[in-house]
Amino acid sequence: MKNGFRQSMAWLHTWSGLLVGWVLFLVFAAGTAAYWRPEITFWMKPEMHAAALQASAQPATPQQQAERARQAIEWMQANAAGSPRWFIALPSARDPVSTLMWLKPNADPKGGRAVRFGEATLDASGQPHASARDTRGGDFLYRLHFDLHYLSPLTARWVVGFCAMFMLVAIISGIVTHKRIFADFFTFRPKKGQRSWLDAHNATAVLALPYHLMMTYTGLCTLMFMYMPWAPKAAYGEAGLPAYQAEAFGGRPGNAQPSGEKAPLADVAALVEQAQRRWGGLAGRVVVENPGDAAAVITIARQSDGSEMSLRPPSLRFEGASGKLLGAAGEEPGAAVHTYNVMEGLHTARFADAPLRWLFFLSGLMGCAMVATGLLLWAVKERPQHLKALKRGEKGSLLLRVVDGLNLGAIGGLLVALPAYFWANRLLPVDLPDRADAEISLFFAAWGLCLALGLARPSQRLWQALLAVAGALLALMPLLNAATGGAHWGQSIPAGLWRVAGFDAVCLLLGLGLWAAVRWLRQREAAAAAASAKASARKTASKPASETPKAAPEPPASAAALPAIAPESPATP
Repeated sequence: MKNGFRQSMAWLHTWSGLLVGWVLFLVFAAGTAAYWRPEITFWMKPEMHAAALQASAQPATPQQQAERARQAIEWMQANAAGSPRWFIALPSARDPVSTLMWLKPNADPKGGRAVRFGEATLDASGQPHASARDTRGGDFLYRLHFDLHYLSPLTARWVVGFCAMFMLVAIISGIVTHKRIFADFFTFRPKKGQRSWLDAHNATAVLALPYHLMMTYTGLCTLMFMYMPWAPKAAYGEAGLPAYQAEAFGGRPGNAQPSGEKAPLADVAALVEQAQRRWGGLAGRVVVENPGDAAAVITIARQSDGSEMSLRPPSLRFEGASGKLLGAAGEEPGAAVHTYNVMEGLHTARFADAPLRWLFFLSGLMGCAMVATGLLLWAVKERPQHLKALKRGEKGSLLLRVVDGLNLGAIGGLLVALPAYFWANRLLPVDLPDRADAEISLFFAAWGLCLALGLARPSQRLWQALLAVAGALLALMPLLNAATGGAHWGQSIPAGLWRVAGFDAVCLLLGLGLWAAVRWLRQREAAAAAASAKASARKTASKPASETPKAAPEPPASAAALPAIAPESPATP
């Protein structure tokens, strides 16, 4: 505190953002894309587009929803009879198919999702989309932003929670640091070097400040029982957290245990109709524990209609064999439970209609820009000292080189990897074994290659190359869609298939934006080169004619990756 409170907050803001900024950029980017999770999954299954073009856009009726539940149960009984648990997501306005998932018998609990679960989708006739390609679609991006894919879920959530806490510290310290926080929102001075980066960082941070605070805080709240389990353990003893959650949110502690006695399931369609009459709304999810056992339990949850922000809709639990109502949950939650449910709902935004979801999406993009500009700003501020050290023949900043490489890999690399994931979805053979995993592997391969290039030789030319590649992959997405069997604009727009047309349009706009960034970088590089040449000419002209220009000294080896001449290739764009 010897430099004053505000200066201390500025130091805290800088380092709390820098140390975890690369993980935060991934979390923001994947989470922002996940707002359109069903739409992304649908785009990545072009075989389903033709059926959607012919399907009616009328909302489902309660009778149709019950029929879809019956079809799903019959398919599960025929194809997943040995599973201890079935999950059925019934059709909604955003996802017109029934999505089925089941836990594989004797699956390794430490295995990945593909190892532990089976999946299928059923159309309106109750038949699976046999021709639809195997893909994780938007679900991969949704889970990536908090499970980090290759880490165990528990480890990943601790890492993301740690980074989110740093993010909260960075936001609060940033608010304290900026004296003119609202004036900064209206201030942008282009072509001013470090000042321009600072203005861009401030503008993207302040414009969506309520969103950034809300998403960071609610993200921590969604996993607060994992981060702080001591109160439920103290109150419930050995039963611990499962007993607390059963009492607070309804249900029973732990999973229902099978009795070993076989018994047929009750009529699930009739139970869905009963639940829908009670709620006056459609059912959205059916979970069956221990199907085919006398101790089976059926849980039916209401479909969100956008009238409430809670992520946990009301649900009813039935005895699987007899259909007897066992209890209800979530219909009249207490204040604390309702607050927690709303926190979860705010974070996922599943309650949001299309205009509000667009607002969340745009705010998420500004969050990505805020994190990216903050990381780049640190490098811009440190580079003058680094270049001065090189001119004196001293060793440059190793930390700056690492940050430059990580910026290229984490920011530029992710911008390449995301569209590469969609291109892999369309170009890999449809019948390729483990196809969904191959798409994800290509996503990480593209990202890893960019990261390796960035760490090996960070430069402005590499920034331009990565942004140009990412822009091309995104801008050409509508053509890729049309060329690989998807519904092109000539089909999707007249039919009102906005899930496909909107995806193509957003990719095109993002691609054009990245190309514009490349053009700006090239113009800036050319202007800097011209200014450098002009300055050299003036310096030469000012010398006496008798003087012979001395040869420029060779730069030290440490300057090779981060040249001191700005027009040549500074590592920060």
